[in-house]
Order: sequence, then structure tokens, then C-alpha cells
Amino acid sequence: MKRLLKTSVAFATILAVSFSATFTHAAEKKDIVDTAVAAGSFKTLAAALGAADLVDALKGEGPFTVFAPTDAAFKKLPAGTVETLLKPENKDQLIAILTYHVVPGKVASQDVVKLKGAKTLNGQRADIQTQDGKVKVDGASVEAVDIECSNGIIHVIDSVILPSDKNIVVTALEAEKFKTLLAAATAAGLADVLANKGPFTVFAPTDEAFAKLPEGTVASLLKPENKEKLAAILKYHVVAGRVYSEDALAAGKAKTLQGKKVKISASNGVAKVNSAKLLATDIDASNGVIHIIDTVIMPPDGKKLSASEACEKIKHTVARGANLYNHGHYGETTKLYKKTMQTMLNSVDNMPEEIRVNMKQALTHSERMHCASQQAWTLRHALDHAYMQMSAL
Repeated sequence: MKRLLKTSVAFATILAVSFSATFTHAAEKKDIVDTAVAAGSFKTLAAALGAADLVDALKGEGPFTVFAPTDAAFKKLPAGTVETLLKPENKDQLIAILTYHVVPGKVASQDVVKLKGAKTLNGQRADIQTQDGKVKVDGASVEAVDIECSNGIIHVIDSVILPSDKNIVVTALEAEKFKTLLAAATAAGLADVLANKGPFTVFAPTDEAFAKLPEGTVASLLKPENKEKLAAILKYHVVAGRVYSEDALAAGKAKTLQGKKVKISASNGVAKVNSAKLLATDIDASNGVIHIIDTVIMPPDGKKLSASEACEKIKHTVARGANLYNHGHYGETTKLYKKTMQTMLNSVDNMPEEIRVNMKQALTHSERMHCASQQAWTLRHALDHAYMQMSAL
């Protein structure tokens, strides 16, 4: 996950004192727009706000925090960029860029160090960090901080920061590690939805994640007759809205477009969605955010198993697992046992708490083991225990 490196309040104070003296008089009882205009070094920003019809919004009650690019910052853009953005036909693009510089609420410099990033009015999040003693917002250096206005606060930056203008599908395509996911989304009729609607949060399995599925699974799912099943699986990886990693972990769960919830947790420094590990998080797209996972997560089928049905399932699983194990397929045995235990935890009706706890402990302990044979036996013991206990019910 992206990390926010701490910066000293003293440094922020020095910046504010050294740069904002020219704003002191201008900022008295003036809103953000009037303060910027009076400063004289934000003419391009003021013109852009006018072209985007955002002047009244930033003169409103607020409060807002504005990362304000100077005229010199706009000059760093490729030749002709500003002129193009100011054209009426590019108004939506201009609005997207300008709102990416505005954060709702008043975020003073002393509070910045408590954030991983700042969620902007654009919807996307700008990263905040320190590099070589300088505060940076998406790579733009902060030249001055804490310029007080009647309806918020201004921090001056030396570059224009740009939000992602690529949708989820294009972002995944350019990453070159989601070919199977994109093929599946197309087959399920979901590619256009992920490209044109939103915002969405996608827990995206890599090609390697799909390769971990039993042989023939992907080929079967891609068949036209399995379109509904494929769509259900893919929707189980998508959540409505933008949910960044820290919010997801704080919530502990999220309702998917499939209708069922996924569990989000972190233990020993490893974050997971159900049983899938999060490999990378908070990848912004124009219509959402992507978190990369190492396993395809399957939605629960909703069917509840009785104790006798659970025992029958364990019996078949152990018989199949024993055959795999005896032929040296320890890893496959572990996967089989793990899948059965996870299914039982989700579907066995009124499972005794002792069995539930024992299974969860076995799953946790097996994950810490490096030997596949040990993992298989740890899970096998838990299944044997569950069988004996539920047989007596």
C-alpha cells in the first residue's frame, strides 16, 4: 500500500512564513478566489476557473482546501495545453483537472502528515508525501502552506497535477497483467459497464490468479451458456463507489454488485479480500479505483448445508484429498481442503462454535507454514475433528 512519509510541522511553518507574507493582507476576509486573484500569481488558474464555471463554487461557503498551481506551474505544461483546455468543448476535462486540485474541508499542513492522500472533489485521490525535505502532492512541490481564506485554505504548488483520464478497462489493459479478466468481462457483457459507468471499486485478479483455478475452469466459464455464472463471479469482484484501501480495511466488509459481501481484513501485515491477498492497492482510474488480488474469489452459492450434508462433503473431500496426497500432490491437497473448509464456514447451518473456531485456527496456522505436506495435514486434522463432532449431532 502507498505510504505517507512524515514531514515536520516546523518545515511547514517555515514555508508558510517565508511565502505567505504576500498573501496576509489579500487574505483578510476574502474568499479563496478573491485571495488568489489579489495575489497576482494565479491569473491562469483564475481564467481556468472562469472557463469551467467554478468561480461561484469556490466563492461558496466551503470550507475547501485548494492546492493552487501558480502561473509558472501552468507554463510547465506542454505548449498549447492551456489554450486547448480553455476551449468550450473541453469544459468537462478542465473541470476534472481543476476539481482534482480541491479537497473538501479545511486541511491545514499539520494535518497533512496524518493522511495517505487527499480525496479531491474530482473523486480521485491525490497522493501526499515528502521527498528530500519537501512536501509533495502527486509529485508537485508545495511552495507555501496555510494561506487562510474566509472559506478555506490555500497551499501553493509548483506544478499542475492531473487526474487519471483512463477508465478502469483501459487502465487494466495497459497494465498487461489482466488479459484473462478483460476477456472474461467481455464475455460476460460487463466490459462496457466498467468502461463507461461508475464509479466502481474493482478487486482485480491477475492472469496468474486465474491460472490458479482448476484446469478447464476459465475455458468453461467463457462459454456462452455460462455467461450468467461468469457475470456473477465477476460482479463479486466489484463494489459500487470508490473505496480506498484504508476505508475498506476500516469497514471490514463491502457489498458487491453480485449482492453478497466480501470480507476485508489485515493480519501480520497482509491484507486480504476473503482469502485473496492484496498485491497492490489504490490504483486510480477516471471512473473508479483498482486493487490487485492474487486469487479469484468465488461468491457463496447461498445454499445452507445440514450437519449430515456437511459430514458427507467432508467424507468425499478427505477421500479425494488422500488420493492426491498419496500421489505426492501436496499443494493440490491443501487447496482442496482449504476450499472445503471455507465453503463449510460460509454454508453449514448452525455450525457449532467450537468447530468454527477450530477450522479458522487451522486455516490461519496452515498459511504460516512453508511445507505443503504440513499444511495438508493441519487442514486434514481440522476436517477430521469437524466430522467427528458433527456426526454426533
